[in-house]
Amino acid sequence: MLQQYLPVLVFATLGILVGGAFATLNLVLGPKRPKSLKQSAAARQADPYECGLPSEVSSSFRFGVSFYLVAMLFILFDIEVVFLYPVATIFSAADSLFVLVEVIIFVALLFVAFIYVWRKGALDWR
Repeated sequence: MLQQYLPVLVFATLGILVGGAFATLNLVLGPKRPKSLKQSAAARQADPYECGLPSEVSSSFRFGVSFYLVAMLFILFDIEVVFLYPVATIFSAADSLFVLVEVIIFVALLFVAFIYVWRKGALDWR
């Protein structure tokens, strides 16, 4: 029984050791600044920072609601389509007409939802 879990334990131990070694080396060899040059945590979090350079986008820049709506709809439809893969693997093993009807109903409902979202204009990029 232990032989089955031995590779998992070895890799977990190795991962913890390597991570701990890198964290320790960072503390020992990493750059250090005097406390007078350190900013407060709130001031550092307020500064925009990306890829080592200050961001050029102003803090008042906002994405439109349609951006988030399209993103959420993509995630929703993507997850629903991903559910079709396990059904397809079961369908190849099952000789039942019930599974086929179930998949057709699921895809039809997915298509109706897509048409509804499209007709409401949620996919129009303004």
